[in-house]
Amino acid sequence: MVTLQGEASDPANQNWLPCANVTITNPLITDSSNLILRLEMGDPKLFVPYWKMMSDKCSVVIEGWKFMSHESDASNVCQYLLPELGDAIKRIHSLVHNAAIQDKHIIVGTGSTQLFHAAWFALSSSDSVRPINIVSAAPFYSLYLDGVKALRSGLYQWAGDAATYDKDEPYIEMVTSQNNPVVRSASQGKLIHDFAYYWPQYTPITHHADHDLMLFTFSKCTGHAGSRIGWAIVKDIEVAKKMVHFIQVSTIGVSKESQIRAAKILGVVCDSYQSLGPKESEHFFDYGKRLLRERWDRMRQVIGQCEVFTVAKPSSAYCNFTKESFETNSAFAWVKCEGGIEDCGTYLKNLGILARPGRLFGVGPEFARISMLSTNDEFDELLTRLLNARREYN
Repeated sequence: MVTLQGEASDPANQNWLPCANVTITNPLITDSSNLILRLEMGDPKLFVPYWKMMSDKCSVVIEGWKFMSHESDASNVCQYLLPELGDAIKRIHSLVHNAAIQDKHIIVGTGSTQLFHAAWFALSSSDSVRPINIVSAAPFYSLYLDGVKALRSGLYQWAGDAATYDKDEPYIEMVTSQNNPVVRSASQGKLIHDFAYYWPQYTPITHHADHDLMLFTFSKCTGHAGSRIGWAIVKDIEVAKKMVHFIQVSTIGVSKESQIRAAKILGVVCDSYQSLGPKESEHFFDYGKRLLRERWDRMRQVIGQCEVFTVAKPSSAYCNFTKESFETNSAFAWVKCEGGIEDCGTYLKNLGILARPGRLFGVGPEFARISMLSTNDEFDELLTRLLNARREYN
């Protein structure tokens, strides 16, 4: 399956087929026809009910005198990283086995977005007469392109799709899981692996990722996007120091209140799996995987009936964490409009569905990306509108 930051590869090269027609016995009925569904962003509201259920275990009390200094640990390469969060990050990766963290440096950032910029800054050369090129295989995360262009930095510039990049000069490639890097010149290419969605509710954990620079985000791990916490796992200490310098000059650190909350919640996730006592509630990754699988089953039923859209077939693999094989449960649906509809984003907008058009990700306008992480009510309404699209189309 094609998805952004999940198992990204070019949708134009996938086997895009309509799903088999199945009967939906209880078609959805809604009185919310005037509501605009904002599904262009990956706002992970799907997980709110779980964390309401776990509220008593995740509460954090912060006294008024705590966390008043900019720094957290002056002895650390990243002096802004709270030791509690550093320990929690090591623990969650040791539990899931999705990233090798031994002998590497953890850099905390204000979401992974700040860490994109910190990494680009760290891997660029201030001595170069030309900005280094940044590429990523389409469909790439749209904020890569937007982030590069917004700053207009003299250190780096956007150079488009990695699959078509053919310049014999240095470059930085953003690699999204589970996409393979499109390496044109191993000696000149520097890779940043964006593993935002490499967690077992979204995709099988097939290997213990071990790369020079890997990015993760709290928002996609547990759903807490509002805390704005991300982290980088960096092998080279000089690269790590340059990333920390970028964070210093841009925000002088990262919110400690957010860090302590993230540490607490990551700890709760780990405790639930590692507890020797009776199972009190469904484990988080199991919960997320089950809900996303249910949503994808329903989505494919509707797509198969509406005759307007197609979606890619999901990939399947053995997961080393769950000890079973399962299909990818992407956080986004990459849909393709059929029957001569040239602009999928506009077509969906006319249905009251705001999705991100394919052109923002380096692919054609016949594609659009829809979030699968909305509330239950929003998702039900989405399915109703997609199903009704058949009537408009016919």
